[in-house]
Amino acid sequence: MADQPISVLEQRRIEAGVLKPLVRAFEAELGRERAREILAEVIKGLAREKGAAMAKEAGGNSLGVYATLKEPWVRNGALEFTVLTEEEDAYDFNVTRCRYAEMYREMGLEDLGFYLSCNRDGTLIEGFNPGLELTRTQTIMQGAAFCDFRYRKRGSS
Repeated sequence: MADQPISVLEQRRIEAGVLKPLVRAFEAELGRERAREILAEVIKGLAREKGAAMAKEAGGNSLGVYATLKEPWVRNGALEFTVLTEEEDAYDFNVTRCRYAEMYREMGLEDLGFYLSCNRDGTLIEGFNPGLELTRTQTIMQGAAFCDFRYRKRGSS
């Protein structure tokens, strides 16, 4: 479809192609640690803004609404996952294949993939609804066998 936006995976590929030389130049100028601190903060800010825009476009910001909005991220098999819990106060799933991680490796950006993609997830949900939170203890991007996404209403166990 001509009017269908590109997938998030393709968007990340385009962004990474532009950011790679910039980040490498900033690392050379500012040092790796400082350049990555700046990168992380910029990416998290963009994610927070995207989350707020998603809630506005969806006309709601409940965890249930959030769970219905994953299509652009999973389009064309970008993520393979198993939903474990989908309730009013909890949304849990494990990602078992991540083509984002594969793409960053192919681009020689495995060291930046977490900053460019995974780093967004926690602040995206904060922008979507400050009363929701993500707990994740591992990612494929950082070498784990799967990513464990655990979304909750703040204060829920």
